[in-house]
Amino acid sequence: MPSLRNILHKREDLTEKSSASTTTPHNPPLSPPHPEITFLRSDTFGQEVITPPAHPHDEYTSDASAAPESPRLGSSNSRRSFFFQRSNSSRSLSSPSPPRPRGDRRLSNLLHRRSRSNSQESSANIPEGLPQIEDDQGVDKQEREAQWEKRATVLVQRNPHFGQSPPQSTWDLSLPSGGQGRSRSSSHSRVGDQQDDINIQEAIRLHEAGDLERSTMMFGQLADPNGHNNPLSQVLYGLALRHGWGCTKDEARAVTYLSAAATNSAAVESEALRAGMKKGGVAKGELVLAIFELANCFRMGWGVKKDPAAARQYYETAANLGDTDAMDQVAWCYLEGFGGKKDKFKAAKYYRLAEENGSPTVGNSWIWKEKYNPK
Repeated sequence: MPSLRNILHKREDLTEKSSASTTTPHNPPLSPPHPEITFLRSDTFGQEVITPPAHPHDEYTSDASAAPESPRLGSSNSRRSFFFQRSNSSRSLSSPSPPRPRGDRRLSNLLHRRSRSNSQESSANIPEGLPQIEDDQGVDKQEREAQWEKRATVLVQRNPHFGQSPPQSTWDLSLPSGGQGRSRSSSHSRVGDQQDDINIQEAIRLHEAGDLERSTMMFGQLADPNGHNNPLSQVLYGLALRHGWGCTKDEARAVTYLSAAATNSAAVESEALRAGMKKGGVAKGELVLAIFELANCFRMGWGVKKDPAAARQYYETAANLGDTDAMDQVAWCYLEGFGGKKDKFKAAKYYRLAEENGSPTVGNSWIWKEKYNPK
């Protein structure tokens, strides 16, 4: 069972990271050099390098008139051709095949792949006019983070499926002192309320002690949009509904509460951005958690129709706001072509970012190759 305390710590880490103005440089681990194999053919006069042809059916060429008196390394095309013609002679005699043009890529396959990638990138959950952020290494870290946070608020607030408010909670549970008698409209989020934080900690304690029903009831009351309207509780209550922790499993309602958490947090962060803040407002942690969990819903089809393109967009947004789990997931999306075309350069970028933030992946030494360095 996932630890809710870890989720709470994750949210606090996201908030603390946004206030850091400087970062220490990271020295990527040096991967062992790959062995280079050179094929040599020697005789009494010397030796020469033998290079395999690019394609099995490529024709061999030789220039006898240009043959030197004393062979040098890599200087004889005729000997290289003879060597590989001998190795393929039996196959050529039994089933000769015409040489294949190098530019042949089966155009029908290319067209099919193009149409498929275009269809994957379109999504009703990705609003039009989403701010684009260029990979410019010269941009200040705080400025870039502010750009991604603005993009996050647009991604959530303009999603046509996130306009509905969750139904009022029916829990009849008395919270500790100071937790009752407070009613606020759904347009006002309770972020950073001290008494709510105490109640959330108690609900997490009950969850980890195995009292799932009472824990989920507390989350439900704190998440009530017509009551406390607490975004963090809306995330945790949404997870409880999605996985059936102490309640009837209801993935559709889970998405409703997760989207409410994202919308409420985005409203708080929008105000902070308009006020000129670049380090993230008080609801940044809740916003990133909600976006990451919504990405999981789009990826797995939990309570919504599967939407690979939206999943990748949400993962990437959360990753650029400091979520290490999202860094791993969006790297996988780019590596496998999930939700759009493959991009191994971006996959390496996000895998590197995850390692720099303490989440290494076994077998990923390839990401530190020089060709994947930022241009």
